[in-house]
Amino acid sequence: MASQNHPRAEADSPLTRLSRLGQSIWLDYIDRRLLQGGELDRLIAQAHLKGLTSNPAIFEKAVGTDPAYQKDIGALAKNGAGPEAVFEQLAIADIRAAADALDGVYRETGRRDGYVSLEVSPRLAFDSAGTVAQARRLWQAVGRDNLMVKVPATEAGLPAIEALIAEGININATLLFSRDMYRRVAHAWLSGLERWATHGGDPGRVASVASFFVSRIDSAVDALLLSRIESGQDPSAQAALRSLLGKAAVANARLAYGHYQALMSGERWQRLARSGAQSQRLLWASTGTKNPAYSDVLYVESLIGPDTVNTVPPATLKAFADHGVAEERLRDGSEAAARVMEALSALGISLDEVTEQLLDEGVRLFSQAYDKLLAEIEAQLTPLRISGQER
Repeated sequence: MASQNHPRAEADSPLTRLSRLGQSIWLDYIDRRLLQGGELDRLIAQAHLKGLTSNPAIFEKAVGTDPAYQKDIGALAKNGAGPEAVFEQLAIADIRAAADALDGVYRETGRRDGYVSLEVSPRLAFDSAGTVAQARRLWQAVGRDNLMVKVPATEAGLPAIEALIAEGININATLLFSRDMYRRVAHAWLSGLERWATHGGDPGRVASVASFFVSRIDSAVDALLLSRIESGQDPSAQAALRSLLGKAAVANARLAYGHYQALMSGERWQRLARSGAQSQRLLWASTGTKNPAYSDVLYVESLIGPDTVNTVPPATLKAFADHGVAEERLRDGSEAAARVMEALSALGISLDEVTEQLLDEGVRLFSQAYDKLLAEIEAQLTPLRISGQER
């Protein structure tokens, strides 16, 4: 992100209005230029940026393209560190720097915002015990209260999320596509928070978000719709199919928000709220528009509502600051969302099957990015080791 292009939140800008409507904007991006060039500080001060998320794909791009990492890799090579150990040290340094930059937001918002997320290894997505062990280690190694450890919302991730919340560790439950899995994550969070409070922990100190992925839903469902459109349906059937293009992702997210509202009205949560706990907000993830036929701010404008977070890539942040319209749309969209789901079901399109496939694909893609990241680090380590041996 070039500093001269950073978005500004003027007195009545889209970003300012978004903040007033109760939604927090986080940035889905990290690299050394952002952290060391002052850009993150400017975004916090001028664009109402309130948090930052990372994942293996983001780190893979950063380490592979930003020469600022090479010096640290060289120093770590002298210590004989392998690629995984090198990556962990690079990531911890970046996450600490981001957490320190966001510390003012963390304090000013009463621990509601100001978080930076670091993901456990995607190789542990189906390993509960391994996830818990690595999350504990990362939490201690980073040593910042405004860290969130990202845990994939797999079957193995659910008990890990509960166990870590019960230890007072902030958790970002990620790779959520299914509303049913979101409900299960929310109950794992509640159970963990209850355990934490029962053992004397301060429930107001533990924060969590549920990262619900958006744009990938449309990519998958649109492909199914287009295959039927191209199969030679009659004109009226084709029109019905076309009317559903680009609608599934927002509908799925709006119905998930309805589950959040129902959970917040329940007695189980109300007991925790009375003790000072903060809710586990839905965080809209994968909100950069992938289909160029759709608005570049579709998944920001369509999912604005109170007690939510939207983590956006730099281009989407800039686009929304430039021409986004900030109006609350979440709470009034449930009926239309239900009609979209009914129409898809009537066509024999199973969102459960789509979301299950997307979770498997998400884990695979992050694992591939992680492997590519380690290969990039190894490629930089090898000549440094040879050079050291020759001296």
